[in-house]
Amino acid sequence: FVRSDLSFIGTWKDDIRIDQDAVNKYVENDAGYPANAGAFRGSRDWGPFDLEKEVLSLCPTKCMMFKDKKLFIDNPNCTRCMHCINVMPRALKIGKETGCPMLIGAEAPTLDGAQMGTLLVPFIEVNPDNDYEAIVDVIEPIWDWWMEEGKNRERVGELIMRQGFQTLLEVTGLKALPQMVHYPRTNPYISWKEDEVEGGWERDVDEYRKHHLR
Repeated sequence: FVRSDLSFIGTWKDDIRIDQDAVNKYVENDAGYPANAGAFRGSRDWGPFDLEKEVLSLCPTKCMMFKDKKLFIDNPNCTRCMHCINVMPRALKIGKETGCPMLIGAEAPTLDGAQMGTLLVPFIEVNPDNDYEAIVDVIEPIWDWWMEEGKNRERVGELIMRQGFQTLLEVTGLKALPQMVHYPRTNPYISWKEDEVEGGWERDVDEYRKHHLR
C-alpha cells in the first residue's frame, strides 16, 4: 500500500482458531513446540518460552489472557497483527472467512509527489473457485475510467487527486466510508449534486422568505 496503484492485504473476518492443548505445550516448553516455529533455534540459548513476556504483553491491544490453562482472545479488539500466530503457529490459526481489503492510489513521486494508498474496500471475500470475480468487478470500471480520463504518465492516484475521491466512488458504485477520509475536518464544505437535493436547485424565493425572514 506504499507504492502500488492497487494493494491487497490478506486478512480474515472471523475469530482466531485456538488449539488449547497446543497452547499448553508451548507453555510447558515441549520440545516439539518451539516458539516462532523454531526460527531462532541454533543461534543461541534464548531461555524457556515465556507466554506472558513473548506474546500477551506484546499484543498491541492487550486483547489476550491466559487463565486456568486456557488462552482467551477478545477478537473484536484484535488488530490482526498476527504476532501471536507467528510465535505459536501450532496453537493459533487465522479464521476460516479469508479475504482482503483493497487500497488504491499509492505511488512514488511522479507528477504530484509520493502518497500512500487509501482504503477503497474494507473486505472482499477471496475465493479462487470463482476466479476472483468480486475483485475484478471493482477493478474493471477503475481501469476504464483511468484509460479514459488519465493524462500522460499520470498514475491512478494522481487522477484521484485531480478529479476527487468522490468521482472514483461514482465510477465504482461504492459507498463512502469513514476509513476513506485522510484528513478529517480540514474541509467543512460538502458538495451536492442536483439530483441529490430534494426539489433540485430551483427555489420559490417568496416561499423561502416566509420561513427565513430578514
